[in-house]
Amino acid sequence: MIITSDSFDHKVGRLDVLGLGPGDPMWMAPVALDSLAASDVIVGYKTYIDLIRSILGPEKEVVATGMRQEVDRCKAAVDLALSGKRVAIVCSGDPGIYGLAGLVLQILQAHPEGAQVEVNIIPGISALNACASKLGAPLTHDFSVISLSDILTPWDLIVKRLHAAGQADFVVVLYNPRSRRRVRQLEEAVKILKEYRKFSTPVGIVRSAMRQGETVIITTLSDLADQDIDMQTTIIVGNSQTFMWQGRMITPRGYVVSERKGRSDTTLNSKF
Repeated sequence: MIITSDSFDHKVGRLDVLGLGPGDPMWMAPVALDSLAASDVIVGYKTYIDLIRSILGPEKEVVATGMRQEVDRCKAAVDLALSGKRVAIVCSGDPGIYGLAGLVLQILQAHPEGAQVEVNIIPGISALNACASKLGAPLTHDFSVISLSDILTPWDLIVKRLHAAGQADFVVVLYNPRSRRRVRQLEEAVKILKEYRKFSTPVGIVRSAMRQGETVIITTLSDLADQDIDMQTTIIVGNSQTFMWQGRMITPRGYVVSERKGRSDTTLNSKF
């Protein structure tokens, strides 16, 4: 199937699913800012709405909902679009990475008139991008991303994925590592990864990346579980090749860099 601009002809409304990135408007894509300005209604989780309140005009209609009301939030956005309005529903980070893009499309697919809505998914800087930039270059080779939240995914399946990622020597990005109610999940994840990694493996811990109160810690797999970690934290566990230099995590891509003897004596060779 080829999707072109003609695919959106004769639509009754428009729904933009957009990523706010870390939260500060300075990190948002210009097309996302344009969408917010052009939309009739902005829908989102109250905390995320508060992050962009300063750039929304007083006349802008806003529908803000609480935590764990994702389905109701997306249904409201779909209904508003079906009424003929231009709607923007906002997510933190990127809407397609643990965001609402999939849920919006599922709701539209289940609605008898869902195909009448023009849908645009506007990417944003994800937490893994933001956190990696604060740590150095930990994701420059293959990596996996695993959420430790078992609210929507069975824990047995998460365990299976942790083992697979560890065995395959992926750099592992952990989302939703620990909450007030969920403590054991991170402890079990660390135990699993220790089966495949040296205890000295570099680990980056970033909380509230690119937001007020940001903290960046680089530790080791051995000391990971003892750190102050919550739902605002993203963890990046290096692979067997990840090393430290000047306080930065580096996962080599595979280039061979010869030892430098002078200003112009460095050579680079690709081995892949």
